[in-house]
Amino acid sequence: MSGSRYHQRLIISWDQLHRDVRELCQRLVERDIKGIVAITRGGLIPAALIARELDVRLIDTVCIKSYERMEQGGLEVLKGVDHDGEGWLLVDDLVDTGRTARAVRQMLPKAHFVTVYAKPEGKPLVDQYLTEVAQDCWIQFPWDMGVAYVEPLVDQEKR
Repeated sequence: MSGSRYHQRLIISWDQLHRDVRELCQRLVERDIKGIVAITRGGLIPAALIARELDVRLIDTVCIKSYERMEQGGLEVLKGVDHDGEGWLLVDDLVDTGRTARAVRQMLPKAHFVTVYAKPEGKPLVDQYLTEVAQDCWIQFPWDMGVAYVEPLVDQEKR
């Protein structure tokens, strides 16, 4: 867990992420969606899963780099889009403090903004989310983890 502001941890497996995205999609299936805009990088995998479930073929990205270690925590837009989001689904994995969400919301004010997970500070910025998690919870996403062999305890004791 990075930083001292996190006191809880939520580990999301690939299976859990897929189930959560499918449940979110059940709430989106009736929407008329022109395309999806994924917020990179966290929104890429949820956007791909949503595209599959809703049969959306047009996918774009908004690429933002954040500088959390700088005092003011600046954001740099590396790639935007050339529309206001009308009819588009804007997707991210998580809304946390809302810094990135605020910037993207200004770029795409008419998009329908969804995240799979939302924390209290950021959730007012999105139109829909599936699961609320505590502000002090660190979410460990499956793409940030690796599977490793763990020796049985009995073998560890023999050393």
